[in-house]
Amino acid sequence: MNVAGYVKLAKLWERSREEALELQHKYYAELMEKHPEYHLVDVYVDITGNKEIRKRSEMIRLLGDCMTGKVDLIYSQTKAYFAANTKEFCFLLKFLFELDHRIDLITEDHSYNINTVTDKDNQREELFNMSVKYCILNPSYYNKWEKQILKIIGEGNDGR
Repeated sequence: MNVAGYVKLAKLWERSREEALELQHKYYAELMEKHPEYHLVDVYVDITGNKEIRKRSEMIRLLGDCMTGKVDLIYSQTKAYFAANTKEFCFLLKFLFELDHRIDLITEDHSYNINTVTDKDNQREELFNMSVKYCILNPSYYNKWEKQILKIIGEGNDGR
């Protein structure tokens, strides 16, 4: 399984950018050594104060890599790295879970652990259903968000 590590760090890490990047790459490399079934593709680190996914260049690059099949599993230390609010979290889940190939998620949160690989209690289906129900409340918001994300990915605006 091709794994991407994803981290969203606060803007204050910008002063120690190289150190932060090195620490995160080391963390995920060591973590993947414990899981021989996983192959670490890359570590995507956003150092930003931007809460919106469309304004996070590494998340955009990650979504593009998910779309092309480069990534099968996104591993993150906390669900809070994925999205700052319920709207963005549900939009992200719907987007990822509707891609042409399966994308799984794992977080290390103790209070809200996500692991759609083991899929205990049909977690993947439940998360997807939650995201769909949320998006149904106002489908035009999700459609606008998705169009923006696809446009940014299509423009190659991935921060590199």
